[in-house]
Amino acid sequence: MQLNKIPATVVTGFLGSGKTTLLTNILRQLTGKRIAVIVNEFGEQDIDSSVLRACALGCEADALSPDDDGIYELANGCICCTVEEEFLPVMQNLVERRDQIDHILIETSGLALPKPLVQAFNWPDIRQHCTVDAVVTVLDGPAVAAGRYAHDEAQVEAQRRADDSLDHDPSLQELLDDQLSAADLVLVTKTDLLSEDERARVEAVIAQRVPAAVKTLFVHKDSFAESPAELEALMGMAAATENRIDTVNNHHDRHHAEGAHHDHAHDHFDSCVIELGEVDGECLATQLQLLLDRYSIYRAKGFAALPGKPMRQVIQAVGERIEAHFDRLWTHDERRRTQLVFIGRGLEAAALQQVLTEAEVD
Repeated sequence: MQLNKIPATVVTGFLGSGKTTLLTNILRQLTGKRIAVIVNEFGEQDIDSSVLRACALGCEADALSPDDDGIYELANGCICCTVEEEFLPVMQNLVERRDQIDHILIETSGLALPKPLVQAFNWPDIRQHCTVDAVVTVLDGPAVAAGRYAHDEAQVEAQRRADDSLDHDPSLQELLDDQLSAADLVLVTKTDLLSEDERARVEAVIAQRVPAAVKTLFVHKDSFAESPAELEALMGMAAATENRIDTVNNHHDRHHAEGAHHDHAHDHFDSCVIELGEVDGECLATQLQLLLDRYSIYRAKGFAALPGKPMRQVIQAVGERIEAHFDRLWTHDERRRTQLVFIGRGLEAAALQQVLTEAEVD
């Protein structure tokens, strides 16, 4: 019988910051723990959970979920809106099987607020058996260094006028502030892409938003820790964040206090899913770059089927960066297909489909 509360690590951060990479590293390296994973993806398809599922199946840890693969999925949208309807039943399911769980990992949507989720851990049914070990806020180092989420709104507006590729709504700045306000640890990714001056700018942005007691960890693009022991340290902070979360004062709460309309940041975004058959990898990258240049696309993520390749290719595009890697073999009963989720502003699925169809092969 498990006497202690189950620790839960909440991983939050903007789209493309590296949340899924962090979770997959944990699942691959910490094979001695029985880890349940909750994924809340913004988009019509569970691309992130698909990537995580491929990892979980390859781990030695005992699997735990309704499908026996360690993945729990919430429906589309902001956890702030769906937590009462969907998060509580999932957590109640985990509590019923608490003797089989060592740790819970929760990846929020890139557009979700962490505070309501942490507050849910104060519900009697959850508080008795679970605690928030830590809220880890993941930041894209190069994006922050570029000033996209600067505290000075005038500076943001000036950069938007100077660079047509920057089309971020000011609510994203508030969203970043709110994600940082709940953080017990700030994880800055892709620091191998930062110069010394850029790193200093990132440190200054974080220092303005979080108290000195909240530590900041800078990590490279493809790794979050040099050893399983360091990864495990991320999951043993014992912060009990639910005890202090009500003292966190964020933009979202102030809007409510002032009687403002309940307007979540994700209300300003469109999302669509494009599905193709097998594609030419180089042509797909070219066509995807055309779309990134032409439309206000904040993120594109999914997977592709390449002719003659036995493995599925995972694709992610954030800003002007397009990254691809092979993650697993196609199964014998799986239809080889290409699927991409786009999140942005003013997106038209038919127009995106027409451009990407050029990459399809017979």
